[in-house]
Order: sequence, then C-alpha cells, then structure tokens
Amino acid sequence: MSDANNPLILNVGFIVHQSIGYIREFPFEFETINLPPDTKLQNLNGFVRVTRTAQGLLVEVKMTAEMIAECGRCLTEFQQALEADFMDLYAFTRSSVSELGLLLPENGTINLGPILRDEMRLSIPINPVCRADCKGLCQMCGANLNEEICQHLQEETDPRMDQLRSFLD
Repeated sequence: MSDANNPLILNVGFIVHQSIGYIREFPFEFETINLPPDTKLQNLNGFVRVTRTAQGLLVEVKMTAEMIAECGRCLTEFQQALEADFMDLYAFTRSSVSELGLLLPENGTINLGPILRDEMRLSIPINPVCRADCKGLCQMCGANLNEEICQHLQEETDPRMDQLRSFLD
C-alpha cells in the first residue's frame, strides 16, 4: 500500500494497468503523523480513493485530524479539529495535465504528504477559539477570564465622557 518510512506515499502503479473506472480505496488511521516541515497532526482518519480514468488517476481525499492550536481569545492551547476534502488528477501525459500540473511519476507512486499538509493548514480558522463562549483575557492584567474573576472594574470610564454622562443622570 504505502512506504513504511512515509505512509502518505501511495504505490498506485498497478492501477495504471486496470480498466477505466477501476477504483481502489486506501484507508488511513494514524494516532500521530508529522507532515514536514511544520505540521503535526493527531487522530488522522479518512481514506484516499483512486479511480482510473482515460486521462490519469483521479485521487479523492477525505480526512479529518486534530492539531494543537492557540485560542485567539485566551491564548490557551487546545485541540483544533481539521478537515481535508479534495480531489486531484494525476495525468498520464503532459497533454492531459490539469491546472495543478500534476503528472503521475514514472515509479507509480504519489506523495500525498505536501498536498495534505497544505489542505489541513488551510482548514485552520483565521482566529481559532477554544470554545464558543470563551471570555478571553482581562485587558488590564491579562488574567484568563475563563479561569478566574478579575478584580478590575467591569466598566472602565473615559474621564472625557464624564460631562456627557452627567446629562444621563
């Protein structure tokens, strides 16, 4: 199925010799996997479906994983759920190459590592949050408001607004 040193390298050379429409699924389940240079995933689960077409091999990937992320509100680390769901065509000839420019290597192997890494990194939210009701940090002392009640005044006032506030009283 794959290289023991790099489990995301798939040997798909045998599919080239199958008839058009042939499908082979490769299931994946890893507790931890490193995607160089900077991505470490936990609980990677999913599958890769390779379909023989007239132009090449259509590779469909559906995977979920978790990654340690830092909350954008309270700065604590948490497990961020990630998902990759993409499709690529590895063409047999240069004339069949899609806009991604993927050509099936002569050795019949496909390295999904770099593409999976990119797709997983793209699924990270711009501002990850540990939970929807995260209270964040106190603006005065930096205390995590999820863990403690800060002793600062809840409503800081701007002294320039005191004159206007007097009209409300």
